Amino acid sequence: MQAVQLEIAQQLKVQAPFPDHAALEAEVARRVRFIQDCLVNSGLKSLVLGISGGVDSLTAGLLAQRAMRELRERSGDPHYRFIAVRLPYETQFDEHDAQASVDFINPDERHTVNIGPAVKALAHEVAAFEGQHAVSRDFVLGNTKARMRMVAQYTIAGATQGLVIGTDHAAEAVMGFFTKFGDGACDLAPLSGLVKNQVRAIARHFGAPESLVEKIPTADLEDLSPGKPDEASHGVTYAEIDAFLHGQSVREEAFKIICDTYRKTHHKRVMPFAP
Repeated sequence: MQAVQLEIAQQLKVQAPFPDHAALEAEVARRVRFIQDCLVNSGLKSLVLGISGGVDSLTAGLLAQRAMRELRERSGDPHYRFIAVRLPYETQFDEHDAQASVDFINPDERHTVNIGPAVKALAHEVAAFEGQHAVSRDFVLGNTKARMRMVAQYTIAGATQGLVIGTDHAAEAVMGFFTKFGDGACDLAPLSGLVKNQVRAIARHFGAPESLVEKIPTADLEDLSPGKPDEASHGVTYAEIDAFLHGQSVREEAFKIICDTYRKTHHKRVMPFAP
């Protein structure tokens, strides 16, 4: 089992557990530099990130805001800025958490784009939905919401000469728990390789409220299952996924679920197939 876990962890470039607080601080500094280098090398001036209210976007936002602040101080260029974007589908059930995340990050700019009208207009024009079961239609539109959010972020990035930040990390990557060309699309992914408890640890390092750090993760894409926990979709807990990725022992059933899901979602982690 451990050989399989090690192989998958290597493929996902999983970050080893932080042995102490100094190692965590060093990793934060490394990822902040990574963000800065990506932006400077691009010749652009802004970073754009959708803030959902979950710990992933909170942590990515905190890293981005620190990166921008340090870039301005170091370069003397006031045009470097981080733009946090709220992308609700009409009224988000946990909007208070999303607003609390934005407030704690305290970004240089705040934008809001309600994707509801665009998603509904597209759904109205899709003849393929005719006769489909409500659950199937709801699932497909959930992915459409994720893609529409990314369209909005890239539109803002284009208007502000910026790059789009993604929130994918190893615990989601191994489960393929992202929408292809939706939240899986971005210019840079500063949380890549981290497991869930490391994402939470970085948020705590920034002093984020525990209510946001330990909030139950949810993609919240399906109207028929609002706020459905990620773990309910996975069939395993994030603690088990983290343990798997760090080569620790897990239940046989959890091992099988993670390995099977990893294989089935391979297509989401690679470039488009070509002859």
